Amino acid sequence: MRIFIDTSAFFAYLDADDGHHERAKRAWTDLITSEAGLFCNNYVIVETFALLQNRLGMEAVRVFDEDILPLINVEWVNLSEHKAAVSALFAASRKKLSFVDCASFETMRHLKLDSVLTFDKHFEEQGFKCIPNSW
Repeated sequence: MRIFIDTSAFFAYLDADDGHHERAKRAWTDLITSEAGLFCNNYVIVETFALLQNRLGMEAVRVFDEDILPLINVEWVNLSEHKAAVSALFAASRKKLSFVDCASFETMRHLKLDSVLTFDKHFEEQGFKCIPNSW
């Protein structure tokens, strides 16, 4: 199994006070023990660093960088994927759909990934299988 990991899942896993923490922890444990291929892109990393630093502090960023990122295959967004994400963002013209989400959709399509660990409904709207699958 190959699965994309979204910022919302990284954050929920690292923040014990997050409402999705327990589900994120169970899903993460299941993925690690199943030896699934875990993927994200460099835009998700930037977004996760910023979110963790702002909300939880530098120690959380350090844990993410040293303990979690080594388990992840990081895909670097290329120029054509970046431009496609910009186009998708403008085409959707929705305030709550983020540019990073649009870039993630492009990365998932490029890598032919259909499953994502996320707590963001936008992935389901794009036709991806979300894990955990209930909100």
